[in-house]
Amino acid sequence: MENANSYLSTKKLSKFFGEFLALDNVSIDINAGEFVCFLGPSGCGKTTLLRCIAGLEVQSSGTIIQNSEIISDLPTSQRDFGIVFQSYALFPNLSCFQNIAYGLENLGWDKKDTAKRVEELLSLVGLSDHIGKYPSQLSGGEQQRIALARAIATSPNLLLLDEPLSALDAKVRVHLRQELKNFHRRLGLTTVMVTHDQEEALAIADRIFVMDGGKIMQSGTPEDIYANSKNPFVANFIGMTNFIEGEVLNKNVITIDNKQIDFVDHGFTKSTKVLVAARPECIDLTAKNEKNMFDGTVVDVEFLGSFLRIYLNTSIMPNQRLIVDKPMIGNFDKSIAVGDVVGFTMSPTHLNVYEYDR
Repeated sequence: MENANSYLSTKKLSKFFGEFLALDNVSIDINAGEFVCFLGPSGCGKTTLLRCIAGLEVQSSGTIIQNSEIISDLPTSQRDFGIVFQSYALFPNLSCFQNIAYGLENLGWDKKDTAKRVEELLSLVGLSDHIGKYPSQLSGGEQQRIALARAIATSPNLLLLDEPLSALDAKVRVHLRQELKNFHRRLGLTTVMVTHDQEEALAIADRIFVMDGGKIMQSGTPEDIYANSKNPFVANFIGMTNFIEGEVLNKNVITIDNKQIDFVDHGFTKSTKVLVAARPECIDLTAKNEKNMFDGTVVDVEFLGSFLRIYLNTSIMPNQRLIVDKPMIGNFDKSIAVGDVVGFTMSPTHLNVYEYDR
């Protein structure tokens, strides 16, 4: 059923490259003013989906609707969007002013109105004093801002971003993603960004579409996707997750390593083999001898500033190490050392359960 508030939709969109299926029956709805991210590993179809929306690739089947108009067969030049590519694609022989003015001049704007619009945009992105500079004279972050200004110069209602931060170093990337979020808030443009960076998507998006194998694996708010991942792929791709084998005892109990964990109706039948997904920060180390407490031996400890990452050898994960993240507070955390045997518990409130498909 189509979302009544939808500004941009795809309906059963598929794309073949020869015999390779890059998009497999993709249907999505994006609301006006939303900032969404297409997130997934390389080759998952996220860039192909963006390029089909832009008309840079022609879908093999399916429909694209923007603002209640079917645009599937419209040429790129007749679609209402601005785009920023990974490389920014600025013209090296044109100044900042000329790069931003390029689209306006092609639309026949007169010089006075063009100059006024370019000056407004340079002020918006905080680069008014760079008006006469060339791309080679700008930092990566400044080039990105000029590319953004050029993309919105003609006042499109849709902004498409193809991994716009991936070419920057980590510290600049963190700073600019916040600027990009603020930029979106000021303009209120419907914005679609492609990224493979989970942290980036979690930090910036109103909603995330997680993709794999040309399909939408899950969509939702960053908080929902992180806390309530629908399947092991999403749980493993978004953040870090421990997968622990268990078996269903009854509708409210799962056994792990001969110990019982109470769940509120996990939805699986008795004797079903399951994977219990536990985020590192949701595992509690404890010095107490609590019911259904597990134990493990510390094999490595990483100091990561605000928290410790602790690796345990434990019988509940015989083939890999259990990862526990703990804030750097309290004497107990600071005293943990390689070789220590520690106890830990897992609250069912923070666990997800999936059928174990071996």
